[in-house]
Amino acid sequence: MIKRKLTLIKVILVLFLLSFQAGQPIDKILKEFHDTNSEYVMVAAHRAAHNGYVENSLSAIQNALNLGVDIIELDVKVTTDSVVVLNHDGKIDRTTNGAGDPEKYSWAELQKFRLEMPDGTLTNERLATLEEALNLVKGKAMIDIDIKTGNLKPVVDVIKKTGTAHQVCFFDNDYDALKEVLTLLPEALLMPRAYDYNMADSALKVFTAEVIHIDESFYTPELTSLIKSKNARIWINALGEPDDQIRNGKHEQALQDLLKHGANIIQTDEPELFIPLLEKKGLRNLTENK
Repeated sequence: MIKRKLTLIKVILVLFLLSFQAGQPIDKILKEFHDTNSEYVMVAAHRAAHNGYVENSLSAIQNALNLGVDIIELDVKVTTDSVVVLNHDGKIDRTTNGAGDPEKYSWAELQKFRLEMPDGTLTNERLATLEEALNLVKGKAMIDIDIKTGNLKPVVDVIKKTGTAHQVCFFDNDYDALKEVLTLLPEALLMPRAYDYNMADSALKVFTAEVIHIDESFYTPELTSLIKSKNARIWINALGEPDDQIRNGKHEQALQDLLKHGANIIQTDEPELFIPLLEKKGLRNLTENK
């Protein structure tokens, strides 16, 4: 009798936990992400939402979550002792009070440095690890990993450890790197970068890609129709001129140029401006609410 009661309690507990997990924000985001026909326009925060924060920092990641972004783009490096850290450049000179290649330091050595604002102001933060970032974002948003290392196994190991493979997407223009990711993590979500229509077509044939990264130079209805026909989303950058237009109040022109042929993920340095503009246009209504 006691064993039966304990079994029943365990079943109830499992069902409760499953019902709780089903209500996580990431479930709604992933539903839209995997729905090619969704009219929901996703917003990706470039190097996290770093206005007022250091890029790729835990503070910038938390800011992105507070803003309600769908995807947080992060850059990864691997230390000499296989700790995956967040840093965009080949050196840490620009964003810390240290210098040199982060992949030539151990994790303990890197912790001696502090993150630095663009104006030179030192913060109390250190370089973040991918594990810290994934634990912070788990269940709340997607992560786009911009591969900036040739040492991919530690990256995949952290994703496995944190149980976040379903919400992490790997980005690269090096298709061999993406193939290696699949070897290490067969269920990985991929975003190949293409530089023209033929390269996009090739990427769709080589990979079962969930999203294709395109540039304005070959952004056409034919291209977006091709990508959507393969059940993939279309990622386009607002970085540069479109972001400048948004900052300067030229909202309509920026959004028209970005959305004219059906792109449905926008990467920006200004997520705090893009999200309300897209909401105002009814482009961020969740499918379940339509």
